[in-house]
Amino acid sequence: MDDKIRSLRMEHITKRFPGVLASDDITIEVGEGEVLALVGENGAGKTTLMNILMGIYQQDEGRILINGEEVRFRGPEDAFNAGLGMVHQEYMLVPNMTVTENVALGYKKAWKKGILDLNMVRSRIMEISEKYGLAVNPDAYIWQLSVGEQQKVELVKTLSLGARFLILDEPTSALTPQETDELIVLLKKMTDELSIIFISHKLQEVKALSNKVTILRHGKVVFNGNTDDYSPSEIASKMTGHEVKLPENNDEASHGDVVLEIKDLCVRGDRGNYALDGLDLSVRSGEIVGLAGVSGNGQKELAEAINGLRKIEKGEIALFGCEIGNKKPRSVIEQGMGYIPEERNIEGIVPPFAIRENLILKDVDQKPFSNKSFLKKEKVNENAERLQIEFDIRSAGINTQSGSLSGGNIQKLILARELSRGAKFITAVYPTRGLDLGAVEFIHKELLKKRKEGVGILLISEELDEIINLSDRIAVIYKGRIQKVLEKKDATRARLGILMAGVKEDE
Repeated sequence: MDDKIRSLRMEHITKRFPGVLASDDITIEVGEGEVLALVGENGAGKTTLMNILMGIYQQDEGRILINGEEVRFRGPEDAFNAGLGMVHQEYMLVPNMTVTENVALGYKKAWKKGILDLNMVRSRIMEISEKYGLAVNPDAYIWQLSVGEQQKVELVKTLSLGARFLILDEPTSALTPQETDELIVLLKKMTDELSIIFISHKLQEVKALSNKVTILRHGKVVFNGNTDDYSPSEIASKMTGHEVKLPENNDEASHGDVVLEIKDLCVRGDRGNYALDGLDLSVRSGEIVGLAGVSGNGQKELAEAINGLRKIEKGEIALFGCEIGNKKPRSVIEQGMGYIPEERNIEGIVPPFAIRENLILKDVDQKPFSNKSFLKKEKVNENAERLQIEFDIRSAGINTQSGSLSGGNIQKLILARELSRGAKFITAVYPTRGLDLGAVEFIHKELLKKRKEGVGILLISEELDEIINLSDRIAVIYKGRIQKVLEKKDATRARLGILMAGVKEDE
């Protein structure tokens, strides 16, 4: 086989799981230097198709051809050896190992006579980082890195292992707008050397990067075309089957009571530094306060401190007038807190548990799901069946293991639980990350509905359009402090971008 991948074709690929036809006679083709955008709603079969291409799954029918020659990958190693590399939506990194050690796991050239040459791996990382403008610290532990930084590590790892054909599954879902713009520019340059399959729900990025677009729906190809021939709204309509219009918060600003008040909050990060250093913030009832900032400026630590998951060194966090700083998570939940966490697989669900079990995690000892410490199976099932339909959680059924769901459907599961259980305040951290446009439209409507019901919401997001559209006020965080709080009418992308970069405005 040639060293360069000039063409890749998947023909009539079919894959069945119990109760689900995940891939239904799918054919796609990518030429040399091309970028194919693979789009579709959550659960449409995009990730499954790419897992087949990478040898993680075996197709039931169909074949894969590289440069016209049929190949059969028995596992990911065969795909790597053929020059394919994939950056997964859920990162394949070992948290308690360094960046260098994670790359070394698959870097066979670094093994000489049974001895691992970590210096060689570190040099390779630095070479790739410099070549593609992906700044990573080779000696940092993965658990110390933000989600955005981990995304860069995944890209560096894949490129370090010699990928000549890149598969990117939601590569920008964890990146800031600035980082996303940089990545798009980078990927365009990389097409001089390799081809790319790009899975994304962000249609502006699909337009900016791809040559061709393929749309999947319920495991089937429903559209193929040249990206330049269609607008983002036309692609969205073909993807969902209906016109998508994201809602906006155009209601009068809330004048309710302050329900969350944070004063002079100081919290240490995982590296021992002050991630929050004298932060002040308040949220009223019936108000959405958006928190805008570049990844790694204290957003994660703030969300964890509010929800009892991180110790505070100094300051106050009052929820409905009660101090919740350094209280256990159960106490915070009982005070009326709902929490959509950043790390959905680690903090949001128990992966081995069924969908129906994860939907009652916080209310397992409460009516109507429990009676004298015994679960009422009928009520648990009724709740799960209702929420599965309402939130369009796509699976074979409510007994499906939650960890087997796609990333977007796991997010829907968490949102279904948190938005349905009557919380009086919600901390929403990247609530629409990894969701398709149809799902984003639904979630935005649900958040605005909660606002109208008088629920206070702290919306932490790196999607500036999301923050601008939904928020009553927007607070910009930089190095653990609030730079400025803007009224919705005063917030523009340009102004927010300047504040997010740490540039103070004249008072």
